Amino acid sequence: MNAPLRCQALLCTVLIAAVPAPLAGQLISLKTVPVATGDQFLTLPSERLGMGGVAIALDDALLDPFVNPAKGSLIEESVLLAAPTFYGISNQNGAGRTLPLSVLFRSDKGFGGVSFALQQIEGGDRGGVFFFPFDAVWVGPPARLSELSATNVYANGVIGREIGDTGLSLGAGVSWAGLDALDGVEHLYSLADGIDQSGHVVDYRLGLFSNREGRHFEAVIIHNRFSMTHDVTYIDWVWDDTDMVPILTTRLEINEDKTRTTGFQLGFARPITESGWRIGGKWTVNRKSHPKIPNYEIMNIPRDPGISWAYDFGVGIAKSSGPATFGIDLVFEPIWSDTWVDAEADTMSVDGTVILKGERTIENEFFFTNVQMRLGLAHETERLRFQLGVEVRSYNYTFEQRDNIANTFRDQDESWMEWTPSLGAKVKFPEFELGYVTRMTTGSGRPGVQWTGARADAALSADFIVAPSGPLTLQDARVLTHRVTVSIPIR
Repeated sequence: MNAPLRCQALLCTVLIAAVPAPLAGQLISLKTVPVATGDQFLTLPSERLGMGGVAIALDDALLDPFVNPAKGSLIEESVLLAAPTFYGISNQNGAGRTLPLSVLFRSDKGFGGVSFALQQIEGGDRGGVFFFPFDAVWVGPPARLSELSATNVYANGVIGREIGDTGLSLGAGVSWAGLDALDGVEHLYSLADGIDQSGHVVDYRLGLFSNREGRHFEAVIIHNRFSMTHDVTYIDWVWDDTDMVPILTTRLEINEDKTRTTGFQLGFARPITESGWRIGGKWTVNRKSHPKIPNYEIMNIPRDPGISWAYDFGVGIAKSSGPATFGIDLVFEPIWSDTWVDAEADTMSVDGTVILKGERTIENEFFFTNVQMRLGLAHETERLRFQLGVEVRSYNYTFEQRDNIANTFRDQDESWMEWTPSLGAKVKFPEFELGYVTRMTTGSGRPGVQWTGARADAALSADFIVAPSGPLTLQDARVLTHRVTVSIPIR
């Protein structure tokens, strides 16, 4: 590999693990580029979405049973929920429409829930434009000008039971998603003529929950398996020496993307005053292994395994007094991630040293010090409820890269912030409740790097670990989400 190609090869290593956004407190996502992606995985019901997703010191009786199956003991009555969700990303970066249906049920000691969602995803404009000579000969199917919409299916199920009168409950849950598209992947192949995605995500959970006089303790074990295949079509030019004209042909590349995540979380919440103040905390650890990483077009070199260790330490405080509720979360996330490239054959470095087959030719190390803060307010009357909130995410990481072929070393620091204000309202009728939530994420966009050569677009669904070849640049984009909720008690 010559030096210019090595510069392109060093551009990035990208890891993707599809993680439903509401469960991200237990499945920690990794992000090294400020990519604007939508709320593709916003498929589960939530009482606190309009409050910025405040969750550490406050319960969410709709979402918590899917996050920790044992917290289904908080369900007060059986209910049917529908939550049509729509989002769009500015500058033609994609859109999505989701129709989730959920049922939470409660018996004397037992509880559980099921959720099913059907989703349409529209890919973003990759911006790749090809200009062909007038007399070029096309061989193969017609070139596609844009990606067609894709259909995704999501299913979740949880079940559990209280243990006597001890205040303890146990629960188990499983979720599955059949994916025809992940939002944002199209930007990773911005020069491709077509991209067909297929894959699935499976998530298993076991939970324990203790609720004694408002003093909560919980523990959750998670195992998540993500697998996708990308069938990428490119246009190649071939010169016909006989007719002296260029011939355009298609080339198909098949890339696999696999991630395995095992995680564990402990949490607590308890009252600290008789006036309604509560405090809570959580600790989470994830180990992510990446046996298959796609061969994205900008690098065009084999991608090899990687390992990530991610932690978060969170504290929350809240107060409920009469019709008003206030909550705030603060979360610190230190993350270590190593990715590398193995030599496919014996390779000689610039100083004459032989790198044997299977040894590392490129080594990437990341250290993240991310911070999240969520603030939410709510006011509820007999008929109405209003919510206001904001979530702020601060990303900061140091990147070190060693090229054992060129015998070079470089480091790079990057940081940015993303803001997500939210607003919610609900109207209560005797037979049902009707709600609406909107939120907008700013501070992200379509990033690149300051260098000349192939494009450096990339995108985030859940985990993207991109090793940029220079300082990041950004074209602003905004994600605007609307959700309508209908809740019908089952009596």
